[in-house]
Amino acid sequence: MYAIFIKELNSFFSSLTGIIAAIVFLIVNGLFMWVFPGELNVLDSGYASLDTFFIIAPWVMLFLVPAVTMRLFSEEKRSGTIELLLTRPISDTQIILGKYLASIVLVIIILLPALIFFLSVYLLGNPVGNIDTGGTWGSFIGLFFLSAAYASIGVFASSITENQIVSFILAILLSFIVFIGLESVASVHSLKKIQFLLVNLGINEHYKSLSRGVIDSRDVVYFVALSAIFVLSTRTLVQSRKW
Repeated sequence: MYAIFIKELNSFFSSLTGIIAAIVFLIVNGLFMWVFPGELNVLDSGYASLDTFFIIAPWVMLFLVPAVTMRLFSEEKRSGTIELLLTRPISDTQIILGKYLASIVLVIIILLPALIFFLSVYLLGNPVGNIDTGGTWGSFIGLFFLSAAYASIGVFASSITENQIVSFILAILLSFIVFIGLESVASVHSLKKIQFLLVNLGINEHYKSLSRGVIDSRDVVYFVALSAIFVLSTRTLVQSRKW
């Protein structure tokens, strides 16, 4: 598993995928926070808060994470190396976890430079440090779990097809459904009886809960369970090639 993990990390950076993803993430969020005028602009709002970042970041990650994970299995299938990989003395689960953990590490690397935003707002506060630190760190943790869930969905989508573009689109669609789609469906009047269930099945409800600065074990369990479901689904698809 370690060999797969290192191979995928090297692949991310040898192709500049990780670096480009981090740059795009910083630029897009930076534009909304500091450049584009309006209520999302930190300087225009007059409040020392990273709310804008934590509103925009999940949507940016919705596209970035699938872009990073779309090649994990699709490229292996397209090049024919998937057969060689599956015959190695390593379990399917270890192969999948190696690829998934590599994508999680890349997510962390993408998120780390965002601490620049926290430092900027921290120093701009009047007085300095006038920011809800607890809520901010809770939001960062929530954003990490959200991105990790996106990564598991991306790995799953990549295992379905050998076409990277199809994998990319499918991962975005599935991530969108889990992030905000279920919550939107819950607003339909005829589904009022299961509204609570649909809302709590969606990522956004748990992400907002963590963003309040309180790390609730129920939210953590939700994200771990969601990621596990897609990782196990990926294993089922990979094993189906042997049937």
